[in-house]
Amino acid sequence: MPETPVLDSTIHHHETGTADATTTFVFLHGNPGSSHSWRHVLPGVGAGRLLAPDLIGMGRSGKPDLAYRFADHARYLDAWFDALGLDRVVLVGHDWGGSLAFDWAARHPDRVAGLAFFETIIRPMAWDELSEQARARAEKIRTPGVGEELFLKQDLFVRQAFTGGVLTPVSEADLAEYLAPFPTPDSRRPVLAWARQLPLGGDPADLVARIEAYDAWLADSPEVPKLLMTFEGSPTLLIREELAAWCARHVAALETTHLGPAGHHAMEDRPADIATAISTWADRHHLR
Repeated sequence: MPETPVLDSTIHHHETGTADATTTFVFLHGNPGSSHSWRHVLPGVGAGRLLAPDLIGMGRSGKPDLAYRFADHARYLDAWFDALGLDRVVLVGHDWGGSLAFDWAARHPDRVAGLAFFETIIRPMAWDELSEQARARAEKIRTPGVGEELFLKQDLFVRQAFTGGVLTPVSEADLAEYLAPFPTPDSRRPVLAWARQLPLGGDPADLVARIEAYDAWLADSPEVPKLLMTFEGSPTLLIREELAAWCARHVAALETTHLGPAGHHAMEDRPADIATAISTWADRHHLR
């Protein structure tokens, strides 16, 4: 797996496909995943140059001393894109990886050929949009001391993501792969930082501003084809019918395809369907 020096650290990525392809597909994972999340998707996408990086502080990438705010992740990703000279890119994003994809695209519109996403943070949220259980959990995560107890002193969040955030728990070998980057409380700081940044009630304000900026780009970029993949059947899902309808109204050049039952970490439940949807959409728009 290639390692690229970026700023004061390194970013690892998994690479398949054709190195000299005119279009590069970049797959961005979320919290608390890694490039491992795409292991069953990439083979089904097939043609093109396919790259799946580990976000800074996650997977096999370096773990510099950062606050691991959204802006930090964006800064290291910018350096990685530039180091690899990626100029015609199809972005595929899940969870925070989708948000980072939107943000990068909005700031580099001349380098984006297409954008596919699912189960991501598409707009700022209000507290009353959350269920009572989800609201109580978010409040705990943001409470000093309590969030540290939940996320740093134990690896329960990572375990729950791939046993409860999916319809079918991953194998022990795959769970071990997901746990490997986070063996200590300090190594789990990126996981807690991501959890605390969910844009609720206008906070954090700097992130809400970035989301509003990429929402404006999403609404005003008809030249860039976009694909939303939706799912059903799990209480962990972020993008349900109402939010999918919001996307249809507010995202230019959007196609939506429903792929059936899955949990939030849908790449574990429906990798072949996700790959087929991306591949079919990409070919229809001559993106490779």
